Amino acid sequence: MNSVVATDLSATAPGAEKLARLARDLEGLTAAQLYWVAAWSAAQAGQAQRSGPVAAAPAGKVAERLSIVYGSQTGNAKRVAAQLASRSEAAGLPVRLLRADAYPQRELAQERHLLLVISTQGDGEPPDDARGLFEFITGKRAPKLPALQFAVLGLGDSSYPQFCTIGRRLDARLAELGATRFSAFGEADVEIEAVATPWTEQALDRVRELLKQVGPPARATPLHAVPSRSAYSREQPFAATVLANQRIVGRDSGRDVRHVELSLEGSGLHYQPGDALGVWPRNPPALVGQWLEVLQLDGAQEVAHQGRTLPLRQWLDREREITRLHRGFIAALAAAGGHDALARLLQPEQSTQLAAMLADDQPIDLLRRYPAAWRPEAMLAALRPLAPRLYSIASSPKAVGEEVHLTVAVVDYEAHGSAHWGAASSLLAATAEDGRLPVFIEPNERFRLPADDSRDIIMIGPGTGVAPFRAFVQERRESAATGRNWLFFGNRHFASDFLYQVEWQQALQDGSLHRLDLAFSRDSEQKTYIQQRLRERGAELHAWLEGGAHIYVCGDSKHMARDVHATLVDVIAAHGGHSAEAAQAWLGELLQQGRYARDVY
Repeated sequence: MNSVVATDLSATAPGAEKLARLARDLEGLTAAQLYWVAAWSAAQAGQAQRSGPVAAAPAGKVAERLSIVYGSQTGNAKRVAAQLASRSEAAGLPVRLLRADAYPQRELAQERHLLLVISTQGDGEPPDDARGLFEFITGKRAPKLPALQFAVLGLGDSSYPQFCTIGRRLDARLAELGATRFSAFGEADVEIEAVATPWTEQALDRVRELLKQVGPPARATPLHAVPSRSAYSREQPFAATVLANQRIVGRDSGRDVRHVELSLEGSGLHYQPGDALGVWPRNPPALVGQWLEVLQLDGAQEVAHQGRTLPLRQWLDREREITRLHRGFIAALAAAGGHDALARLLQPEQSTQLAAMLADDQPIDLLRRYPAAWRPEAMLAALRPLAPRLYSIASSPKAVGEEVHLTVAVVDYEAHGSAHWGAASSLLAATAEDGRLPVFIEPNERFRLPADDSRDIIMIGPGTGVAPFRAFVQERRESAATGRNWLFFGNRHFASDFLYQVEWQQALQDGSLHRLDLAFSRDSEQKTYIQQRLRERGAELHAWLEGGAHIYVCGDSKHMARDVHATLVDVIAAHGGHSAEAAQAWLGELLQQGRYARDVY
């Protein structure tokens, strides 16, 4: 019979120094991770009670499990890895699931069965949560791995030149270190399931065989997912009612930027500041009409594709991606029209020209430039499925209740003598109040406010990148956070492009925003960008960081985020007395600690 002993917890608490160190180590962990730590601590305590001091697990134990590690910027790799872990557990395999920045790098030398799911961002960069692990594996300190069996699934977007390059580099490097592939490298485009599903089945079959060879399988560590409170998801979006759709730039602005408010009432969907809202788009009707006209096809024609039969207009309207150019489409068009010059762009020596085309052109531009007599079935096979668009949420539920707000730059421009549009932004701009939009919540665990609300925060968000910082300031105001809030905002013109100007002025007055630095690039002959403001405020910026502040960057990944990162390195070097290399390492450490977070796209 078990007896219950009352314990004075205060008498057994660690000292103040250990508690402070523990609080720092736990900062930034998600609720699920904190529960895991609590369960692990309880298990360790029980072992200590039974057998004295806890000993390290024998190295051989790692051979009896599969470690699934993911690096994810927008959530796709995380979702695939979680599905893979659930299937592994259901199959009775011992498995652990870890985000890349939570993987203990010292364990790599003893690891026996490793599966990496990792995305490639922008121009061939690792996701922020995997930078440390990527640099470790590809660096000089990586151990030899002759006993490791591994597989890598790369996720990417073939509309970018460096498609899946991070996964490919990790796959090659692990082999170089002596590890053995148990499954060939997998490359998944935005149609992730088409590659991930068969690849997963093959990889799991092989893992089952490998784990049988090392003896009876150990009991799998349960991967209990937190039950969702909503029936709505990416696969089953909620039809949210539009409450407001307001243009928030001046009439003479060269851009159309909208503030959109949606109702989540009755959905059961919940979000936190830093999360994103997924919107399932439709292609602009005018663009669909252009496709049918250029290809001389009948929109009413019934076309069978992948086991479904729909009118061609409906395929182009709701099912296929026709605003984003990618490698597969270029290759198919070159083959259909016999365009050798177009095909040559896919060769490695033409990477610069290909990158320019992928960045500047839409598929309709190539259809006009390189005519081809395409059967509808072949054309649909060359197009990717229409994918949801993610928008950084611009509101805090503590301030707006069952609503969600977005800041949307509408893609609508002239190029090559014709109009061009974006899919989701055009739909958002065209949906009036009381209209409905299919949406879901995409959590972003690495872009969160500090758990300690006395910490200062620095927010860098030019253009629509300011969206999540509107949510941050709302949240900190409603929570009566004591930490200071400093915002850097930039855009083209003060008079026409100062997004949420009245709100920021009110926030300065009520004390929920402590500092605001602005940069408007087109208001003078000498262009002023946000990087210049960071340099001008370098001493204070460095002092805030030294004092424990968290720093956040949101916006364009190709230019702004890269330039801001380089500027931060310069500021740290100049005001911290570091070399450029030491400043880079210092900023990298902030990234690993979760004190430097980026929401870039």
